[in-house]
Order: sequence, then structure tokens, then C-alpha cells
Amino acid sequence: MRCVIARYPFDLTKSGVLESMKGIKPEPVTGESVIIGRRAYPAKQVGQVITRQDRRDFSSGEVLRAMTRLGFTCRGLADADAPDLTPVQQASAMLGTPVAV
Repeated sequence: MRCVIARYPFDLTKSGVLESMKGIKPEPVTGESVIIGRRAYPAKQVGQVITRQDRRDFSSGEVLRAMTRLGFTCRGLADADAPDLTPVQQASAMLGTPVAV
């Protein structure tokens, strides 16, 4: 499937991405991520490996769109940062007040 990342077209396949990521140790996930196999990789790490470009050249959104189109499970910031809090606890956290869990 043809995907554009950092203004460059790439012909990506799901099997090609799996092969590229084989043997790559995932970095700690702090934001948006892609589930490849049984591992969660940061979107920027996946983009760097499959495009061989610097991480500053593309956005994580471009990588997430491409990986979603290929059938991978992607998680955004809301999925990564959303612990099971009540609405009151979420509002307190947004205001910067300590949250008692």
C-alpha cells in the first residue's frame, strides 16, 4: 500500500513492517504507540525504522495513519494517559490538584 510519510511515498505492506521491526527492542512508550506483534512501540520509533528517516522529519500522526491502514492497532495519547479515574478525579488532575486514587 502506498503511504506518504514526511512528503515521501513508501510502498508498505504489513509483512514488510513486521519483518522490519523483527529484532527491534521497543523503547518506553510515553505517547502514541503502535502494537506490532505482542509489543507496543512508540510511533516515532516505528516511523524511523520503516522509513530510515530522522524522527524530526515526520509526525507520529502520519505513522499512525499508515499503520492503521495496514491493519495494525494504534493507540493515541488519550489511550496511553487514561487511567481508570472517576470524572471528579479527572477534573482534579486537569486542574493540577493531587488526585487520591
